[in-house]
Amino acid sequence: MRITLSVGELGVEVASIFEVFTVKLLSQMLSRKWEKIIFLLIFIFSSASGAFIGINIGTQMSSLPSAAEIVSILKTQRIKHVRLLDADHQMLNALANTGIEVLVGVPNDQLLRIGESQSEAAAWINKNVAAFVPATNITYIAVGNEVLTTIPNAALVLIPAMQFLHSALLAANLNFQVKVSSPQSMDMIPKHFPPSTASFNSSWNSIMNQYLQFLKNTGSSFMLNAQPYYVYTKGQGIFPLEYALFQPLKPNNQIVDPNTNFHYTSMFDAMVDAAYYSMRSLNFSGIPVIVTESGWPSLGGANESDASIDNALTYNSNLIRHVLNGSGTPSQPTVSVSTYVLELFNEDLRPGPVSEKNWGIYVPNGTALYSLTFGRIAESNADSTGLVGVFCVANSSADSNALKKGLDWACGPGSANCTAIQQGQACYEADNLVALTSYAYNDYYHRTQATGGTCNFGNTAMITTTDPSHGSCIFSGSSGSSTSTTGSTTIGSAFGPVGALSEASNLQVISFAFITASMLLLLF
Repeated sequence: MRITLSVGELGVEVASIFEVFTVKLLSQMLSRKWEKIIFLLIFIFSSASGAFIGINIGTQMSSLPSAAEIVSILKTQRIKHVRLLDADHQMLNALANTGIEVLVGVPNDQLLRIGESQSEAAAWINKNVAAFVPATNITYIAVGNEVLTTIPNAALVLIPAMQFLHSALLAANLNFQVKVSSPQSMDMIPKHFPPSTASFNSSWNSIMNQYLQFLKNTGSSFMLNAQPYYVYTKGQGIFPLEYALFQPLKPNNQIVDPNTNFHYTSMFDAMVDAAYYSMRSLNFSGIPVIVTESGWPSLGGANESDASIDNALTYNSNLIRHVLNGSGTPSQPTVSVSTYVLELFNEDLRPGPVSEKNWGIYVPNGTALYSLTFGRIAESNADSTGLVGVFCVANSSADSNALKKGLDWACGPGSANCTAIQQGQACYEADNLVALTSYAYNDYYHRTQATGGTCNFGNTAMITTTDPSHGSCIFSGSSGSSTSTTGSTTIGSAFGPVGALSEASNLQVISFAFITASMLLLLF
């Protein structure tokens, strides 16, 4: 007998099974064995939901919105997965009874204390996890962040900390609901292309063996921080920008692993596959990868021209589409990669260059930097990207001859709909080349952004969130545009919608025999 589960709802067949078990569970709720069954069911059914998109919520900012304001955004848009870099109690309380799955972090500065004392680890679990579940749906603990590459002196306590925390979860009967892992940097893989030859830094082999064995033993996932932005910028032109942004590659720019003949259409997939091959080099397989950080900065310094709103919008839109389509990697085509976008807010207090402070979709006061659809895109037509509130306009300081060339290209080979800027139409403005060109640029951008179109036009265009619509002349992307996306969710104005983080809708099949056998093992 097999049960088919559809994401978001249980079939009648499954519901009937739950009715039978509910009676037994209610009558024996005090039994620890039945509690284990409950958590097993939670784990099994949650794992059937497919890949998800989550979002990081950092705190290194001078003015952090309140927990209630943040959760209001998440609830309004049905965001289902968030990563907290610590175990902030205000956020955990605010997330109670929302159903949002929460990944909580053990900050690096707490690692030593927990890794040296099992009692400290138990106290941490009791204080930051057990005190909040089940009202707050905590599902993962990230132990430190990039520990081996940022604070290598703490390497010896990383595995003990993970083991102590897992033991504390086991003692609290939470080990089925909450998994433990530790995010690793791509710097752990010195050479990650071609992916088939990738391996971890050999100086960490002993630690990585213990780490991977822990994940295997506990059914946890390998957490990876995968940022194509860094690889692209450090590569100084080795890889095309389109490859980093999930955009179509030209025929003469195809990226192929010569050892496997796998074609890589995105740097993201190559980075994830490098992690899989690195695990394989240590004789580990079957451990899924969760990407705990991936995004693109929207602003950079004078020497960081690739950090732009246009590129951030393109990368994150395509990343979300890629994940929610259930796309695996060339080496793992059937294993989709759940990912947490970096990040909800810009963190103006983060050290480093300008780009480090500008990975957010919002600035700390709640104003959206750009519009981003967090749901599945059903179609790839002109406005399916849901780019409400984002406009591509001509730069008024650009050379007029360059603008004319851009206008002619957009309305010609670019296939923009330029009817509205013809004489006698709503957007026609005689002798206003910037206005005419802006309309054409914007129409082209909204039609093609989902398939790789950019707002550049020989550096004569720029992204703006100021709506250039006026009177009866309505630009694509305006909230008043009849072509704006309907039925999709986008990030809007200050503390407006962030967007639904919908889960993959592929049907998942679970063997009833597996569930029955697991329950019998727990009971007897």
